[in-house]
Amino acid sequence: MRLIRLRPYWKTAAMEAAGAIGDDPLFLLQYLFRLLRVLVLLSIWQVIFAGRGAVAGMSAASVLTYTLIEEVFADPLTTRTELWVSLRDGSLAVSFLQPMGLVGQFTSKMIGRWFFGSVTFSLPLLMLSPLLGVSPMPASAAALALFVISLVLAITVGVALEFIFGGLMVYFEYSTYAIENLRSAVSVLLSGALIPLQLMPWGMGEVLRWLPFASVASAPLTIYTGTGDPLFLLVMQALWAVILWPVAGWLWRLNRERLVSFGG
Repeated sequence: MRLIRLRPYWKTAAMEAAGAIGDDPLFLLQYLFRLLRVLVLLSIWQVIFAGRGAVAGMSAASVLTYTLIEEVFADPLTTRTELWVSLRDGSLAVSFLQPMGLVGQFTSKMIGRWFFGSVTFSLPLLMLSPLLGVSPMPASAAALALFVISLVLAITVGVALEFIFGGLMVYFEYSTYAIENLRSAVSVLLSGALIPLQLMPWGMGEVLRWLPFASVASAPLTIYTGTGDPLFLLVMQALWAVILWPVAGWLWRLNRERLVSFGG
């Protein structure tokens, strides 16, 4: 019975994965720019760490692995759905007519896009890593196991944040682009996806690691590279998941009537 209930979500994910090429025929160009970005970042870190030892507990090798794995798992570590697009064009109304939960629908579509990207970009990048002089291996077998758990928690926190920002878009009605731009900027700067929090100046990383954004990217990557306390990171992720989901639900209940302005 449980498999039958999950079938609509698996079908939705499969349809999204299969339609990725038709919906975005320039995906190869996007992957080229992603590859260029990771090459530039790897080159920058190699220059910065040239002739230097570990900095803030991170060696050159761990930073390079951190950067590579961040790009390999970029989609899960950013956890972005098409919710804001549906709010912008009013297609969210159709989602309410589907015999599936709203969160499940957008999450299924998101996972479908991840599957397509992992096959066409992430796996080739992993295979290319020896040529880039970067080891893709985790710090240990235990680190890999904990990384998987942390990645699931990161996605849980990320989807909650996605619906919280979606609720804010509904509240501010015509400011969807402003909220989306804010969300994107915050995700890059505060999550540790671009720069490891340990390497941020003026002790900023010590503050940012307590915020929910760090639980989305920094936590799993730090666990993978063995450069942080796994227990603390996992507890923080679980705590933020418990806190954020009720907030997301409250925002959507609060703004239910406002959805009509988005075509719902």
